Amino acid sequence: MTAVSGRAGRLLATSDLHVAYEENRRLVADLRPGSDEDWLLVAGDVGERVEDIHWALELLAGRFAQVVWAPGNHELWTPTNDPVELRGVQRYDHLVELCRGLGVLTPEDPYPVWDGPGGPVTIAPLFLLYDYTFRPDGTTSRDEALAVARDAGVVCTDEFLLHPDPYPSRDLWSWARIEETERRLALCDPELPTVLINHWPLVREPTRVLRYPEFALWCGSERTADWHVRFRAAAVVYGHLHIPRTTWYDGVRFEEVSIGYPREWKKHNLRRGTLRQILPAPAPAPAPAPAPAPASG
Repeated sequence: MTAVSGRAGRLLATSDLHVAYEENRRLVADLRPGSDEDWLLVAGDVGERVEDIHWALELLAGRFAQVVWAPGNHELWTPTNDPVELRGVQRYDHLVELCRGLGVLTPEDPYPVWDGPGGPVTIAPLFLLYDYTFRPDGTTSRDEALAVARDAGVVCTDEFLLHPDPYPSRDLWSWARIEETERRLALCDPELPTVLINHWPLVREPTRVLRYPEFALWCGSERTADWHVRFRAAAVVYGHLHIPRTTWYDGVRFEEVSIGYPREWKKHNLRRGTLRQILPAPAPAPAPAPAPAPASG
């Protein structure tokens, strides 16, 4: 495919589109590539209703050379206003089939290779959930950590709307996803670096700036703390926290690429860069540390 105006393609990313909000819907409707060869990584939380998720992904798939999607917690909710009443694994599988019908790649598809500028790299969309191991200081178990969070008035909506069926719990579903994904990543070409895309951060450090630290319980797993090193990540893309920024761990670039709710992206002036460039790697630029933000829910 020939790039528009001679520009080379780029690997771009976004997450937490939350298109149920009309202002976000308009923002997403305005998203366009800069080149016919641009790919777009979408790191979850497109919306809650299947109809909204379909609208957004169909729109983006029609504009970008390739869209790659990893689910967030909001896609996995079973809200009462959604005619699609599927829960848990069945809901996820339904969304995977929806994506395949649109030509959107998912964590269930073979990992593609980006051969554009900054490549070749293996593009790995992940679906890992969380296992309650990002616990408050002084707690040693899931139940104890959840009790501390509840006492602090912090309870993620997942506890009511994200059903793990047929798994007995979300953490058991997470462990199954982590084990299968770890196996697949180990089979990737060892000569190629990777770009890892997961809705939840792979390491705990980004959650340290949450205004409500107890919310970290719903943000990832200690089991993935070294994946960016083990699996040769050139970059890690995530969302969920609604604190868009670039950080570095063990020399690896981590990009939190969320749009978030209207009140958040207006406050943080996210229009400065709604789509984040992942590859080719942008020139580093100093940035002020972000102010703590409320948990996303």
